[in-house]
Amino acid sequence: MFKNNRGFTLIEMLIVLMVISVLIILIVPNLGDKSSEVHSKGCEALASTVQSQVETYYIDKNKYPATLDELVPDYINDEQKSCQNNEDLNYIIEEDGKGVVSIPKDS
Repeated sequence: MFKNNRGFTLIEMLIVLMVISVLIILIVPNLGDKSSEVHSKGCEALASTVQSQVETYYIDKNKYPATLDELVPDYINDEQKSCQNNEDLNYIIEEDGKGVVSIPKDS
């Protein structure tokens, strides 16, 4: 009736699905362990961005802001004052008068 049928047999499809399942089982747990590292790197990047805006504020006003609230809304928005875990970024003014942004200790 049909000559030269081409396609996958049921066994071939099951073997491919089994290989894909094994790969997923091996990969997914490793991705879950990386989420804290990703949040930490994101918080560090946010602190770096906010530090840049502190420096921009200094260039514009010739003084460092007393708090991060002074940067809102012209330099940063409210969401940029805290990391994804809702911990506020640390902001201190050093002895030399320079404002420094850092991440919370447990991030």
